[in-house]
Amino acid sequence: MASSATVGSDSDPVRALQHALYRAAKVDPRRRFHALRDKVFRRDVLWRAWVAVRANNGAPGVDKTTLAEIEQYGIDRLLDELASELREGTYRPLPLRRVWIPKPGVKERRPLSIPAVRDRIVQSATKIVLEPIFEADMADCSFGFRPKRSPHDALQVLVDEAWRGRRWVVETDIANCFSAIPHEELMQAVEERVSDHAMLGLLRAMLRAGVLSDGVVRREVSGTPQGGPISPLLCNVYLHRIDRAWDVRVHGVLVRFADDAVVMCRSRQQAEAALARLRQLLSELGLEAKAAKTRIVHVTEGGEGLDFLGFHHRWVRAEGRTGGKGVAFLARWPADKAMQHARDRIREMTGRNRAVLRVERIVGEINAFLRGWAGYFRYGNSSQRFEKIRTYAVMRIAGFLAKKHKRRRGFGRWVIAFASDNQLGLIRLDGTVVAPRPFRAWRVTPKAGGERRR
Repeated sequence: MASSATVGSDSDPVRALQHALYRAAKVDPRRRFHALRDKVFRRDVLWRAWVAVRANNGAPGVDKTTLAEIEQYGIDRLLDELASELREGTYRPLPLRRVWIPKPGVKERRPLSIPAVRDRIVQSATKIVLEPIFEADMADCSFGFRPKRSPHDALQVLVDEAWRGRRWVVETDIANCFSAIPHEELMQAVEERVSDHAMLGLLRAMLRAGVLSDGVVRREVSGTPQGGPISPLLCNVYLHRIDRAWDVRVHGVLVRFADDAVVMCRSRQQAEAALARLRQLLSELGLEAKAAKTRIVHVTEGGEGLDFLGFHHRWVRAEGRTGGKGVAFLARWPADKAMQHARDRIREMTGRNRAVLRVERIVGEINAFLRGWAGYFRYGNSSQRFEKIRTYAVMRIAGFLAKKHKRRRGFGRWVIAFASDNQLGLIRLDGTVVAPRPFRAWRVTPKAGGERRR
């Protein structure tokens, strides 16, 4: 699939550069690129990298320099300094700042390693140059962190393949993928396409920058830490070795979203063979499947279903229009973890410690969250679960009002129901869902009134 950089490049020098790199890599799959670092410190590339970093609005790194402080210091001044350091070969990235963030819907936390703003700019510029080259090689089964690809593209494959009869599913998650990728093997994968020693040296410097945790800088020999702009690309470059070795005819249809994967198979025997093959390929890469998240599921009517990319997937049968036996299909709706994540966020926004705030602000924050959450899950059979989340939001706002005015919860429910003609402006989620259909584009306009889930 072509990179997003391959269109509209005539009036955009950066896109023109990406288009040229993509086209050269696509035409000659054996070509190794030998002059790349000079493109990283091109002023227009660095500026585009800054725009991406600023839009992401991330936290400061170990130097505690914020985006606002960078703007005060002078963006042009900083980019000139970075270009000079990269040109002269004196650029050295700072260690990354380690923070731990909760995983949605569970008590576990995952590590996030945050580069300094200046290092994020360099990583983004490096990604701008390298991504078109590796994008030319990527397989159709890979969907995560790629231009013009989304989780819903991956989810559509499940709908299509289940309809074709591939309903024995291997589901797995690569254990500690981002922190377990061996540096040397990763660099060997990069070197299949890149021979520029200066660029390779820059990548090695990023990998060896280390992580500052509890006042100590730890430099590992493995891992491309989550949190840096370059990490998802490097992860895909390494895991591409699985994609290109996969035989669909023998082992079924692989669907990989970064370190999360399923394989759609026609029989239990094929699913068992697919799981064995997947474990073999991971072992060859120095990785392994997470035992707790690896299993074979038969997606069948009355079965347990599976979770993938935030959705729960289950084979269901719709009720016929005349009450008879309707059509069976793969339905999906927000998984239990996604529902718990939504409740947790709404509970945080309506907590007792926020009772001093105006209710209009609380409702505005909840609306902003619900728009984003429902915007993702609307492409599914999600009406019933949407109603549950909205009902929960109403309950929490009622409780917030009761705490704010030191009244009983019934007072809050009365205010929402009768003191406002639109429930204080809380958005509605009904009528917004788009039910998935096999072999049809998922980006379609929803019909009024929503859809039937079961």
